[in-house]
Amino acid sequence: MAKEEKKVVAQNRKARHDYFIEQTIEAGIVLSGTEVKSIRAGKVSLKDSYANVKNGEVFIYGMHISPYEQGNIFNKYPLRDRKLLLHRAEINKLIGYIQQKGMTLVPLEVYFRKGKVKIELGIGKGKKLYDKREDIAKREAQREIDKRIKESFR
Repeated sequence: MAKEEKKVVAQNRKARHDYFIEQTIEAGIVLSGTEVKSIRAGKVSLKDSYANVKNGEVFIYGMHISPYEQGNIFNKYPLRDRKLLLHRAEINKLIGYIQQKGMTLVPLEVYFRKGKVKIELGIGKGKKLYDKREDIAKREAQREIDKRIKESFR
């Protein structure tokens, strides 16, 4: 069975730098038509966005979708709160995770799957400064090793 293709529109690279991502979950988003057109054009930003459970529903806050140029009166406020579409069992599981100390819901990427806009949420625990430095050191060491291997084959 072939894996379903997804066309990634936007990624939150800072999320993996600032959080240990323990688990990911896919959700749909409730959008208006002009917002979907704007996302197709790639005018979406996940910077400084987060998700939270409110009254048994999951919402994403701070996700910026630029107004569609030909949208005129149908455009919505770019930073409005947007509802995420999840099954009740998934929401209950998320509630259990977020109630743990230090856990939060972080949007990782926005993409299209089968013509529908989807968002990947990560359940993350915040990294301390020394954790971030450790990751940077590992990445630089791996880069140096790759560089040496490449030079040895010349």
